[in-house]
Amino acid sequence: MIEVKSRAETTSYSVRDRVSDYVELLKGRLSILVAFSSVFGYVLGVNGSIDWLVMFMLFVGGFLISGAAGTLNQVFEKDYDAMMKRTSDRPLPQGRLSVQEAFIFAASTGIAGILLLIQFTNPLTTSLAVLSMVLYSLVYTPMKRVGPIAVAIGAVPGAMPPLLGWVAATGTISHEALIIFGIQFIWQFPHFWAIAWVGDEDYKKAGFKLLPLGGRKDLNTAIQIMIYTLFLIPLGLLPAYFGITGIHSAIIVTICGVLFLAQTFTLMKDCSRQAALRIMFGSFIYLPVVQIAYVVDKL
Repeated sequence: MIEVKSRAETTSYSVRDRVSDYVELLKGRLSILVAFSSVFGYVLGVNGSIDWLVMFMLFVGGFLISGAAGTLNQVFEKDYDAMMKRTSDRPLPQGRLSVQEAFIFAASTGIAGILLLIQFTNPLTTSLAVLSMVLYSLVYTPMKRVGPIAVAIGAVPGAMPPLLGWVAATGTISHEALIIFGIQFIWQFPHFWAIAWVGDEDYKKAGFKLLPLGGRKDLNTAIQIMIYTLFLIPLGLLPAYFGITGIHSAIIVTICGVLFLAQTFTLMKDCSRQAALRIMFGSFIYLPVVQIAYVVDKL
């Protein structure tokens, strides 16, 4: 801590370093995924030509609100992040930025995102975005130290982006919107649990309890990961069944679902960290591939 502070007080901590630290607060990869999922929902919901300005502002607004939630998450977990190897070098645990600076940054980006959504979408979309930010930063974040219920809570804001996009395009929460919300909601469970399995030792240092009941890396957890992954296969067919997309995406999504499911059998067999790591990376591949397939099929 002393070394970092001294570095911040010298010219070696440049403006570029400071900007980089603020960008890191936004959790860029996660926020881009959130923004992309919002655009995905918007394209599926549009009936007619796409309003490119609205779609772009939805992307930017979604990115900013997600970034604000991610920043607040780091504010509230500053001391816990310092305990874990994977997060100990973040700007707040290292003292490169203060809690006050991070909070002001979160407020600024959050307000900017909300204003963009108010201006270019509709009140329902904006309200859902604010609800998502509150659930993630003020409910999910503290619940991570309470028990595995945190994963179910976190899955709600995690699945909200495609719903936001659909509502931005249509102004309503229809059964189609709930279908694309449901796919991303169920996807959260194998995704979160695989991450929790891989990072279990680190999470335990901070008192985070994200694995299913029992909190062990065992067959019980592996079976639960398999079950939720299995659900993705029939859920993935619903957009085609209800006419949101067509048969081509249904085939692609089914293949992706089967390949994703196959990874869980290895985890059930050996309960290894390597198998969980493959599921984690598989989850990162599954979601964007499926969403792109839906979009291309509709267009």
